[in-house]
Amino acid sequence: MTDFSMVNRRYGYLHECKWPLEAIDMHHVVVRKSNAKGFFVYLSALIVVANAASYLFLVKDKSIIILLWGFLMSVLLVKVMFWNRVMKESVVVMPTFGVQLETHYASGRTVHRFIPIGKILKPVLLECVSPVTCYWSLSLLLHGEAELTLVLKELRPPVKMLIPIWKALCDASDIKEFSDSWKDAN
Repeated sequence: MTDFSMVNRRYGYLHECKWPLEAIDMHHVVVRKSNAKGFFVYLSALIVVANAASYLFLVKDKSIIILLWGFLMSVLLVKVMFWNRVMKESVVVMPTFGVQLETHYASGRTVHRFIPIGKILKPVLLECVSPVTCYWSLSLLLHGEAELTLVLKELRPPVKMLIPIWKALCDASDIKEFSDSWKDAN
């Protein structure tokens, strides 16, 4: 059953509650498909092959090596641009067990990470500022670890998509004062 969804220019957010008794809370951040990136990648590959083919006619003695090099570079360019692309990141909150973080890639590979609920001290929303960009990230402060654990490792959705995930993590880890203070602010 889908409870809530929102769409951005780059991302889509989907919230699901699975039975029994809607105990499993699932949050998905999905990358929206963009035809522009695919167009530019294939156009770049076409330019590399066309360059190799034109060089084929200029240099007669090494022609097949240059043509094969152009095809190889085109295949590598397309593979690098599309193979490790993230399609979806999911946060599955199970209040009695823990949190499962999933990253789904375009190649079909899925990376799962599980964090027990007793290890979570606090979910934290952070604003990351650099000279070039500014974005929000959701991290978990874990017991016994010196570094924060990113909930969404690859994607950088807007804060309005991170807030429902943050609230669910606060509720699951029994941090009431943070979720109540956020409700009072809105």
